[in-house]
Amino acid sequence: MISVFAPAKVNLSLHVVGKRADGYHLLDSLVAFAGVGDSLEISAAEGLSLDVVGPTAALIPTEGENIVLKAARLLAEAAGITKGAAIRLTKRLPVAAGIGGGSADAAAALKGLAQLWQVSLPPERMQALALSIGADVPVCLAGRPTRMCGIGEQLSPAPALPPAWLVLVNPMVPLHTPAVFKARTGAFSAADPLTESPADAPALAAALAARRNDLTPAAVSIEPVVGEMLAALAGSDGCLLSRMSGSGATCFGLFATEATATEAAARLQSARPGWWVAPAELLGH
Repeated sequence: MISVFAPAKVNLSLHVVGKRADGYHLLDSLVAFAGVGDSLEISAAEGLSLDVVGPTAALIPTEGENIVLKAARLLAEAAGITKGAAIRLTKRLPVAAGIGGGSADAAAALKGLAQLWQVSLPPERMQALALSIGADVPVCLAGRPTRMCGIGEQLSPAPALPPAWLVLVNPMVPLHTPAVFKARTGAFSAADPLTESPADAPALAAALAARRNDLTPAAVSIEPVVGEMLAALAGSDGCLLSRMSGSGATCFGLFATEATATEAAARLQSARPGWWVAPAELLGH
């Protein structure tokens, strides 16, 4: 059996820099990953099957093709594989939450199945395959701090990030990406990539504070609870910065230490028992 971790994707910054003729928006985003996520267990089998368990398993849509099965079928087709696999997905992340849960699951499925089936596609072929599954799948396949541009297909390594902790908060209300982009107004932003490694968590917070998530006003207009989460995080002891990730609804607070993040998460969970709250290490390399 092969086990693969599917960490939450966090957009530390997200600038909308343009729009293509086909309607897709062009981004310039600093993406990192958190030490909390879903996990997949994959084993050999005659056919292809998916079993979903875990705290947020009930939120997985039952209609249409699951993104994990889509990834499996596309990889099998690309590599000429006729074997099957039994996939067990333990779902811990909220759905439609702006932290790439489904995309991370699909990327983990590609990694795990490539190992199980002994598939070795060229990296550019694997990236193209990932992009055909979803815009966030290539960066989740990379799994390290990355500058993500275009619609998600232009990836370059970001500078290493310092030791830091996050508190992720989600109101358990889905916020769908197309609706947020549709609600976005105003001019496009200039690209502003991080070019040097911040020395520590406060320096990272300062660098991020000079940037933003351009989708936040649109998300707040659809779900005002996003603003409530940002305020609650900002008011937490030790929080260096609060920001929305991706298209929402998940927001994060940046903290210097595990102790301050854990304490803030406990207080937030106590105050808002209906929210999903998770302290997690920022995976900086």
